[in-house]
Amino acid sequence: MLETFNTLVDGLPPGLVYGLIAALVFAEAALFVGFVFPGETAVVVGGVLASQGTLSLPLLLVIGVVAAVAGDSVGYEIGKKYGPRLLDIRAVAKHRAKVEGAQDLIRRRGAVAVFIGRFTALLRALMPALAGSSRLPYPKFLLFNFLGGLTWVVTFTLGGYFAGEAFDRAAQWAGRGLAIGIAVIAVVAIVVWSVRKHRREAEEEAEAEADDGGAESRVEQTLP
Repeated sequence: MLETFNTLVDGLPPGLVYGLIAALVFAEAALFVGFVFPGETAVVVGGVLASQGTLSLPLLLVIGVVAAVAGDSVGYEIGKKYGPRLLDIRAVAKHRAKVEGAQDLIRRRGAVAVFIGRFTALLRALMPALAGSSRLPYPKFLLFNFLGGLTWVVTFTLGGYFAGEAFDRAAQWAGRGLAIGIAVIAVVAIVVWSVRKHRREAEEEAEAEADDGGAESRVEQTLP
């Protein structure tokens, strides 16, 4: 996914690249695009491009934070307006176990859950709407939304930036062919880890839903 996005933006004007990154980060929570294309990938690639001199790192950080905070705020308003009806959306319904876990996290941790949710792809897309649906006061939401967005954007943008710099240094020291080989191995390792992580999460969700279904069946059997 990282390589695909990097290929997509290669050769585009910097202004358009800034706009594309901002749109993906914004839409992740505002429009649930996080189910398809995490904004995390966009900010990491932005950091890589900044290390190559294609983008300005300070400007990229500002744009990323503004887009993250604005997107979450829109997601909050959507959740506040439509409430439980959001749970009937197909993309949301199939993650029932995690949605219930996120709702429980909001009940237990309040606005802190907004900060925590920023660092998980699924919760990043869902948490703002769930916070709005639960009627979490907006001032509290905005504070932790800003703190979470700032920390997330800075962390992953700088991660991409330093990764890009490390690649350039490796290319100078060991030759570009070896550096590319190392980069390919790293990308494959990340992809394998990501696939296994998603499979494990899917299995956990299936088990949770099966347990819920079994509990419901037992309750029905006890009814007269």
